[in-house]
Amino acid sequence: MSSKVKGDAAKLKAKKSVSRSSKAGLQFPVGRIHRHLKMRVTAKGRVGATAAVYSAAILEYLTAEVRHAAHRPALPATRELRSKS
Repeated sequence: MSSKVKGDAAKLKAKKSVSRSSKAGLQFPVGRIHRHLKMRVTAKGRVGATAAVYSAAILEYLTAEVRHAAHRPALPATRELRSKS
């Protein structure tokens, strides 16, 4: 019986840590954003756990929109260059 208990404890210790970014399905670093939020807040560094996830999701979305908007005008210009030749 004691060997089974030791085996269970070993499984718990061997468990890999999963980042909050991967849990939320984001590319932006949730932990880093949480750290920066804590530095800027006036309430003694108290920031809710979901605030960083929400902020990271907003930043990731806005970055994707900017990249998409920057890519859109470039497409017709490349087509014009190809058709001139």
